Amino acid sequence: MNKLKIIFMGTPDFAVGILDAIYQRNYDIAAVITAPDKPAGRGQKIKFSAVKEYALEKDLKILQPTNLKDEPFLAELKAMGANLQVVVAFRMLPEAVWKMPALGTFNLHASLLPQYRGAAPINWAIINGEQRTGVTTFFIDDKIDTGAMILKEETEIKPDETAGELHDRLMELGKDAVVKTLTLIEAGNVVTTIQPQDEDIKTAYKLNKDNCKIDWTKPGATIFNQIRGLSPYPAAWTYISDKGEEWNVKVYETEFTPVSHTHHTGMLVVEGKQIKVFTTDGFITLKSLQMPGKRRMNASELLNGLTFTPEARAY
Repeated sequence: MNKLKIIFMGTPDFAVGILDAIYQRNYDIAAVITAPDKPAGRGQKIKFSAVKEYALEKDLKILQPTNLKDEPFLAELKAMGANLQVVVAFRMLPEAVWKMPALGTFNLHASLLPQYRGAAPINWAIINGEQRTGVTTFFIDDKIDTGAMILKEETEIKPDETAGELHDRLMELGKDAVVKTLTLIEAGNVVTTIQPQDEDIKTAYKLNKDNCKIDWTKPGATIFNQIRGLSPYPAAWTYISDKGEEWNVKVYETEFTPVSHTHHTGMLVVEGKQIKVFTTDGFITLKSLQMPGKRRMNASELLNGLTFTPEARAY
């Protein structure tokens, strides 16, 4: 049996769920490493990472290095004497860090590797219309998400599931995967699998303004998947123009109806309390959206204070 002494590395809410699972099972957590504090919001107040908030609550030792290669940080890390490092939604580690513990450094990734290596696996699985996804634990190596796999847990993606909903389910699945992985390492029973070098590997690219913009010339099902794959964060967006004005609008919840029509692509039509935007093969009903400087609201709320003319377009 290996008595585990763990360093945990992570930053967002997703990592908090995993850290809590480790903490609740009374593993020895030598320290938590998370992102440095940074100003956020209009007031630019200093904001702690979700992992730091949790670590403070549980009175865990916290390190927030700006440079993971700094000698003082590496010396402090080594002095802790941890024999295992667990990484969840953190950043790329230098070799001096991931090679340090005797039992290695493993990562939890929110996809079925080797598919969707990269920064946004939950989003891209939905955007690309996948029907299944999951989580994978693997030992870190010198590339991003390419190391030897320890175990996988799989789940179905529901037809109308959003990235936010899938995020929460994968966090629960991730808890199980990490605890099982710790049990295997503790017992010395780990058997790894080298990731296949498949030519059809899909990448979970970092999300940016360009790949979050809706292209209304694409098929309706593709647009529907993009919107739910980016909801609630960072949110798909589109320009809407009408009456000589143009708005940058975030779109959170929609419904796609395939139907033949003679409308121009991107034409916006209001019917009752519904807002429809026409695609090449049907229309997207905008159910939840956010105008600039406003809160998120449903279509009927928006239409209480805003009217669209027949000239309105989304593009």
